[in-house]
Amino acid sequence: MDLAYIPSPSRGVVHLGPLPLRGYALCIIIGVVIAIWLGERRWAARGGRHGTVMDIAVWAVPFGLIGGRLYHVFTTPEPYFGTDGDPLQAFAIWKGGLGIWGAILLGGVGAWIACRRRGIPLPAMADAIAPGIVLAQAVGRWGNWFNQELYGKRTDLPWALKIDAAHSPDGVAGTFHPTFLYESLWCIGVALLVLWADKRFTLGHGRAFALYVAAYTVGRFWFEYLRIDEAEHFLGMRLNNWTSILVFLGAVAYIVVSARKRPGREAPETLRGTRVYPEDEEDAAPVVLEKADDKAENKAENKAENKTEDKAEGKAVDKPEAKAVDEGVDEPESEDPAGEDAKAGGGKTARNNKA
Repeated sequence: MDLAYIPSPSRGVVHLGPLPLRGYALCIIIGVVIAIWLGERRWAARGGRHGTVMDIAVWAVPFGLIGGRLYHVFTTPEPYFGTDGDPLQAFAIWKGGLGIWGAILLGGVGAWIACRRRGIPLPAMADAIAPGIVLAQAVGRWGNWFNQELYGKRTDLPWALKIDAAHSPDGVAGTFHPTFLYESLWCIGVALLVLWADKRFTLGHGRAFALYVAAYTVGRFWFEYLRIDEAEHFLGMRLNNWTSILVFLGAVAYIVVSARKRPGREAPETLRGTRVYPEDEEDAAPVVLEKADDKAENKAENKAENKTEDKAEGKAVDKPEAKAVDEGVDEPESEDPAGEDAKAGGGKTARNNKA
């Protein structure tokens, strides 16, 4: 007899009139909100524009949901394309079944498109939203609790998860490892690790995101080992185990190579993007007017200076002429040279006659 265990919800959907509110979808929505909220704060703190993460999410979230579903269907095809499978159930995303690697891959494509449209470096955006993404995973895993899915092996631990007969693999109710809870707690730890490392080492150029990926895969490898749901196997291991190994190696390699080639973090001015927003034009208008006022003021000052210089030069030219006129008035009038000669000649004639 199990004395202690975690109960499972009796149902995973609540009807608000004609509108069904599913626990799985609610967890995903809450996770997305948390990721955007934290991403916005981190992006603005790095020098980016407020509201940019929301714009990126408009592209990344739908791409991520489609990618997550495609990865789940391709890696677990039996329920959809097997002997008793139903291909139409591949579209029933509300029943659960999202692969994180497909969500990250195709969600990254959506984010790249949005970043390219705005002239924003994708690695910087990935660093800003990395802790938010892993926290969204922590919340989203509780959707598996609502659906009674993706649990682990049977156990009688005090924190075991009670699964009813309808959701048990052998049709017998029992207690199992709550792998959804393990992964949720692990994701919270990864988020704290990334936040600490980012602040301590000033991670940039995608290294904070790579740290999140590397740390998450370590825990994911263990969770996959505990899970007993249907999955494809390769060389004796679940396909997701191999994926975790490869992704871990790739993330670590990226951290090492990126740190050598591009140390430090992106310059804040590069995070503003190349797209012109209305507020940019409003901010630029006073600057333009100020420059125009400065230009007019400088022009007026130059005109006044030129006028002053011209006036000074005019006074300098007129002053010698006025002085010459003044000196001509003050001097006595000079005698006529012809009169002086006649006077002198008259004197000579008088002396000759006397003689």
